Amino acid sequence: MSQPDFTKIKELAENYQPDMTRFLRDMIRLPSESRLEKEVVERVKAEMEIVGFDNVDIDPMGNILGTIGNGKHLIALDAHIDTVGVGNKEIWEFDPYEGYEDDVVIGGRGASDQEGGMASMVYAGKIIKDLGLEGDYTLMVVGTVQEEDCDGLCWQYIIKESGLKPEFVVSTEPTDGGIYRGQRGRMEIKVAVKGVSSHGSAPERGDNAIFKMGRILGELEALHGRLKTDDFLGKGSLTVSEIFYTSPSRCAVADGCTISIDRRLTAGEDKALALQQIRDLPAVRAADAQVSMYTYDKPSFTGLVYPTDCYFPSWVIPENHVVTQSAVAAYKSLFEKEPRVDKWTFSTNGVSIMGMFGIPCVGFGPGKESEAHAPNEKTWKADLVRCAAFYAALPYTYLEKLG
Repeated sequence: MSQPDFTKIKELAENYQPDMTRFLRDMIRLPSESRLEKEVVERVKAEMEIVGFDNVDIDPMGNILGTIGNGKHLIALDAHIDTVGVGNKEIWEFDPYEGYEDDVVIGGRGASDQEGGMASMVYAGKIIKDLGLEGDYTLMVVGTVQEEDCDGLCWQYIIKESGLKPEFVVSTEPTDGGIYRGQRGRMEIKVAVKGVSSHGSAPERGDNAIFKMGRILGELEALHGRLKTDDFLGKGSLTVSEIFYTSPSRCAVADGCTISIDRRLTAGEDKALALQQIRDLPAVRAADAQVSMYTYDKPSFTGLVYPTDCYFPSWVIPENHVVTQSAVAAYKSLFEKEPRVDKWTFSTNGVSIMGMFGIPCVGFGPGKESEAHAPNEKTWKADLVRCAAFYAALPYTYLEKLG
């Protein structure tokens, strides 16, 4: 594979900006919350076929996989194509599904998180085709489902059931122009306490589960302050996100109380540690509370159920890893400056790609983290162009680094 003309790659990406904008706006117009992605998957399939992908398949879970080339080095680009809901429409300044555009930005639910990444990936494929940049690699462009419900589940399925194991994966989650090489992990934890109900006029006859949980809540708040900090990923954290109770009536002592905990895991923390830290709390022991992980077992839009624990490991790829250095080299060759190398605050499909399966993962995607899940979500047209150029150039720099 001869060295590509990076200037031509950038020029072609710029030329395709109107096509990427049109495609992204079409995706935004199709509501695609987790488990409701069928229409947007079909729209992606149509665009992949229009631009000339060699093969396009939809797997039994509903993930769409388009390929270019047939070389021995399998390289994957990933974008989840499901979105969160729109929340309170009254605080949107425009229709979240019709969206809008001006000379600089594109607005709408999914613009940054993460359908913009899909638009850039598909047109990177067209750039590769148009400029004859195929080489001893196969590029697999993957649009994944259910990420907002259960990040990484899609790649658990792809790797375990389809037997596909790329040499590395680029996550196209928004990175605000930077190259990202890690993230904290997370867990969804349940703590349940039992009590004994009695009439509210004689609470001493019962055993109030809410009071028991109250003591646990105070100890959890203190535990948060003691959690480990990593120099790169930052601090582990926890917060109580939900609380439920059971009681015969408002005039009775509560006989059950359950809370949900959002636990963020920094480097060196895992599910065994996080669960044991909670089980060791004095109030948890005194209440004989049950501490467990939630599981996810909702069907995809195809009806397939693929159960998993709600455990999403942290991961970091070293800065001197060949994949990180290949990404940096592609960036410098295209844009003639040093990239910002950083990490995500939120969670991505990398939790399974690298966190569970050890497949190197690096991030570069259009948009900003701060736009994700927010009202008036938008992305930048210049980001779509930069990312399409980057994805088209990266296979060359990777093969060059491999020698």
